Amino acid sequence: MNKIKSLEDLKRVREEALSKRQIKAASGQKEIVVGMGTVGIAAGAREVLKAILDTIEEENLEGIVVRQAGNIGLDSWEPVVQVTIGEEAKVTYGKVTPDMVRKIMKNHVVGGEVVKEYALEL
Repeated sequence: MNKIKSLEDLKRVREEALSKRQIKAASGQKEIVVGMGTVGIAAGAREVLKAILDTIEEENLEGIVVRQAGNIGLDSWEPVVQVTIGEEAKVTYGKVTPDMVRKIMKNHVVGGEVVKEYALEL
């Protein structure tokens, strides 16, 4: 990443970020973030991530970006999964198991309906 040396550089970086955000929102892109910090991994985040990737492959789902993050800051709720669809508010799910992943993927990621019984109220 280039260093920002002037106000013009900062404005350029800001415009690029806003442009990327608009493209994501316009396409209705779906993003899933799995907390893969030490606590998350110890709580089973690897298995949750694998279940997400397996579901995407088995169901031939497209337009979904899956990312790994470090510690999301909700250690007592690990494994934590965050789902964002387009410009909608991010939804955080806690104590996610591979079995819960199937319902989250079907109802929320594909169907657009938040699985309220698993969602955390932050």
